[in-house]
Amino acid sequence: MGADSGGQDDEHPAHTVTLAAFFLDRTEVTNAQWGECVAANGCRPKSAAVGSEHPDFNGPKQPVSGVSWDDAQAYCAWRGKRLPREAEFEKAVRNSDGRRFPWGNEPPTQAKSVFGVARPDDVGTHPGGRGPYGHDDLAGNVWEWMQDEYDPYAYRRPSAGEGEPGSCREILAALSELRAENRNGFTGTNPIPTECEHSIRGGAYNYDPDGLRSTNRVHHPGRYRIPMLGLRCARDIFAATP
Repeated sequence: MGADSGGQDDEHPAHTVTLAAFFLDRTEVTNAQWGECVAANGCRPKSAAVGSEHPDFNGPKQPVSGVSWDDAQAYCAWRGKRLPREAEFEKAVRNSDGRRFPWGNEPPTQAKSVFGVARPDDVGTHPGGRGPYGHDDLAGNVWEWMQDEYDPYAYRRPSAGEGEPGSCREILAALSELRAENRNGFTGTNPIPTECEHSIRGGAYNYDPDGLRSTNRVHHPGRYRIPMLGLRCARDIFAATP
């Protein structure tokens, strides 16, 4: 996980992470799938502003967006699942060979991914960009909410080998230190947060190609309901009872 050079400082250093086995949904959650949860009173509708301002984002097979972190968590729980952790997402993208993108090290193309355009595509329509385990749209289309709170020092902590960030208190101390040192580029182009935010991964339809790299870490407040941010779900694999 991570890298020793390139990208932003919060992507460093490269380190080995050991994870329990898990399942990850092959595709991002679609508008149709979200609608099933809304109809069952398990979820609230996606942002009305996103729906009205971006009517070309509402196709049944397009990824849902305009949902908060709480919304995303509620949807996954309704499905008997959970949001993925950052380390799990990066494992699904990179396998164990450290590839730069889900499909390998070749630069992104429109055949492999959805980037540099005005709207997301239907999920699963770029099979050439599938990851090493057969997942679609791990790079581009929409950003995806992660379970983890965003920790700029996560890769330096004693828990890095388990893919665990620090506590919210530790995260706030790290963010305060970065602001005091005026290290605004440490976490990328977004401002250094003043609260515990959540990690998002994978890039989006409006992003630049280099931003689709597998190690890129971005963060937003959990309350955000924006057009370029959606989700996919994960699930633990429990040992069978003898």
